[in-house]
Amino acid sequence: MQNTKFMKFLNQMERKYGKFAIPNLMTIIVFGMGLVFLLDSFTGFNPDYEYGLTSLLYFDRDAVLHGQIWRILTFLFLPPDSSPFFIVFALYLYWIIGSALEQQWGSFRFNIYYLCGVLGTIISGLITGYATNTFLNLSLYLAFAILFPDFEILLLFFIPVKMKYLAMLEGILIAGSLIFSDWTDRFCILFSLMNVILFFWKDLYDRIRYWNRRRQWRNKK
Repeated sequence: MQNTKFMKFLNQMERKYGKFAIPNLMTIIVFGMGLVFLLDSFTGFNPDYEYGLTSLLYFDRDAVLHGQIWRILTFLFLPPDSSPFFIVFALYLYWIIGSALEQQWGSFRFNIYYLCGVLGTIISGLITGYATNTFLNLSLYLAFAILFPDFEILLLFFIPVKMKYLAMLEGILIAGSLIFSDWTDRFCILFSLMNVILFFWKDLYDRIRYWNRRRQWRNKK
């Protein structure tokens, strides 16, 4: 993070409120996702949330306005909609990345990063009626890739891939979603990635300028 003003603000906040930080936050989130998946397996996990535990947890603005306030936060614990093997891999990756970010930043700053994404997602959900933790979880990948671009992970436990290449792929998918999706999805994506914008806009801006200068230099040469 090279945004000096924001860094100073975080330092001040941490001195005052650092004692309230939740340590091992991603461990709690991943454990909750795993528990929801296991409990839902007994009733049959389904992506449409028609029954099972997920039917009581996913974000529903109308349900929230009718008193089911817990849905504002419980959607954070919904596991990815996929096969059991991929869910195990995804949860393992969430835990590795979240733990690494917390170790790099400290519990307080990681809490703030995650909370900014949560607040953005909730705001978009209350406005549009739709909210998902998909892009919130994606923001963890992007933060990790920006901080550790050359770090290699074993994709599906056996394919070595550098984080910067995964981030490029995710960036292409996000750009495609912003272009071809409706305004509801665009709103959800942008607000869910509010933490990435807030923490890393200066880094991203500097890198874009650097890449542009290199391209211009090559063209002149």
